[in-house]
Amino acid sequence: MKRRVSMLVVVSLVAVVVSAAAQAGSLQQKPIRPVDGAGIFRSNCAACHGLDGRGNGPVAKALRRDLPDLTRLSQRNDGVFPAIHVRNTITFGADNLLPAHGSKEMPIWGPIFHEIEFDHDLGHVRLENITRYLESIQRK
Repeated sequence: MKRRVSMLVVVSLVAVVVSAAAQAGSLQQKPIRPVDGAGIFRSNCAACHGLDGRGNGPVAKALRRDLPDLTRLSQRNDGVFPAIHVRNTITFGADNLLPAHGSKEMPIWGPIFHEIEFDHDLGHVRLENITRYLESIQRK
């Protein structure tokens, strides 16, 4: 009799633990969006622009237009990094760029970077950090 009760207790405990683990695994966690420039780039830009920013990401081949080499933004702007253009492109999109960046009527990355988390708008921080990161990878 004691053995049956002990076995029943063990089986019940295992069932409770398995059930709790299954429930914990099914809870959805909020995605953690990076705030550092390199992390933002890897999470949001590298699929198209490549990890090195040269326009050679795995998705680039499927696009109709060649992607710009983001490491040469300064070279194409007389040696000056075009920070305002970069921020505007990320925030508002640009009608003359790839549709993936949206348009001025419907930007894609701006709302993502400005998502409110923990009662703080980290969008401006993300935007500044990705801009600084892109400036840091410029070729001389």
